[in-house]
Amino acid sequence: MDTSNKSSTTDFILLGFSDWPQLEGIISVVVSVFYLVTLVGNTTIILVSNLDPQLHTPMYFFLSNLSFVDLCYTASIIPQMLINLWSPVKSITYGGCMLQSFFALDLGATECLLLAMMAYDRYAAVCQPLHYTVIMHPQLCRKMVVVSWLGGLGCALIICSLTLQLPRCGNQNVDNFFCEITDLFKMACIYSKVIQSVFSALSVIFLLLPLSLIFTSYGVITRAVMQIKSASRWRKILNTCGSHLTVVALFYGTAISMYLMPRNNSTSQNEGKFIALIYTIIIPGLNPLIYSLRNKDVKNAVKRMLCIGKW
Repeated sequence: MDTSNKSSTTDFILLGFSDWPQLEGIISVVVSVFYLVTLVGNTTIILVSNLDPQLHTPMYFFLSNLSFVDLCYTASIIPQMLINLWSPVKSITYGGCMLQSFFALDLGATECLLLAMMAYDRYAAVCQPLHYTVIMHPQLCRKMVVVSWLGGLGCALIICSLTLQLPRCGNQNVDNFFCEITDLFKMACIYSKVIQSVFSALSVIFLLLPLSLIFTSYGVITRAVMQIKSASRWRKILNTCGSHLTVVALFYGTAISMYLMPRNNSTSQNEGKFIALIYTIIIPGLNPLIYSLRNKDVKNAVKRMLCIGKW
């Protein structure tokens, strides 16, 4: 018991990429560039979605929330990561580690639900165009976003509260570049079937269930699109749906690899670090680029804001 109490106040060591010291400089540059891109890109999406009246639609309301999730997610991980990459000391306080794991779980689950909500919005826009404004009214959109945020919060509170009860018996080394919840499981000196079962159940609820809803929405959308003869409407649908599908593929592909694929040896663990690097650092920077580069509405809104700024 004394060991458990002592370990609960000890700083953790984030091993990160210390096995490849020659790569740390390159990784720090890549992370810094993508962090800057994430900050500028997602902040721009939030600003144009809120300031441009033409973008006051459900899709951009959800998109601005998605951008805010990405900003918070990277802010909870990257600053500490850069400090550790630039310093010979790879430590993080106990409180900082717990907060990192909590926010990573909370914001990751929230993003899963938001992407499902956005898929439903695209279904309503494509398959029910005449009733779209009635179906996706502002009050419903706000409720959907609140459900997403509260769902992610509930998931994080359940898992983190259970994880805090696990004894570590003095274990301090986290074999990752941030405090990820599955790494905290591995640090425990006992195996908890209850926590593993709860985590597996919540992984299904927050990963596979939203993904199945997305597939269902796009299955119906595909059937509806096949009946459309207008080339201009085809292009518009492909632009808006294509951006969302690209984000879904990137996000869920790496998330499922992280949380649902078993990693039992050191090689798999090292592969997991690079998957986590894509999931936590690169994808939040790519999301605003995907939506802005493939979306004329966003590009036109940015141009209008820049023109107003010049005057």
